[in-house]
Amino acid sequence: MSAAAIATIVKMVESLPDELQEKVVEHIRDYIADLEDEKRWDTSFQRTQGNLVAAARKARQEIAAGQSVPMDYEQL
Repeated sequence: MSAAAIATIVKMVESLPDELQEKVVEHIRDYIADLEDEKRWDTSFQRTQGNLVAAARKARQEIAAGQSVPMDYEQL
């Protein structure tokens, strides 16, 4: 984000009463925390995606070879 855009946002927030400024800051903190969590999730998923693909391939091979047994959901 450009410095001009940041300056505009700061001016907009500064034009609000103090109570509303605090609410805006809290919302922004929450939003940034959510974005960071999403980024961590995406990174984690990318690291494990190869393992998931390998497990799926193995499962498909076992099914094709008749080595799998249908899951009994009532035992869960």
